Amino acid sequence: MEARAILRYARISPLKARQVLRLIQGKRAADALYQLEFMPKKAAKIVANVLRSAIANADQKKMDLEKLYIKKAVADQGPMYKKWMPRAHGRATMIRKRTSHITIILEEREEEK
Repeated sequence: MEARAILRYARISPLKARQVLRLIQGKRAADALYQLEFMPKKAAKIVANVLRSAIANADQKKMDLEKLYIKKAVADQGPMYKKWMPRAHGRATMIRKRTSHITIILEEREEEK
């Protein structure tokens, strides 16, 4: 049994989101949430909200919150917002504002003792 949460069109580039997601992949959900709170990155706050949502979804499915771990955490590329910035000599440069689709999947893990 698994629980998931998806955030679409997050205003952060997928590369920056993946840096944070790589650090929490495979960890216990509670430990990952604690680690995200002290991480000095913009993506950490966004990912923490998605993780809280996935934990709440797991709670709705009556899963054991102590046994949850992050099975999969991915950041896919969303659509780009394109803007034009005026430059010297009448030229223009395109600015690409990248977006992400962040997905976190939680699963229960049986602890070995």
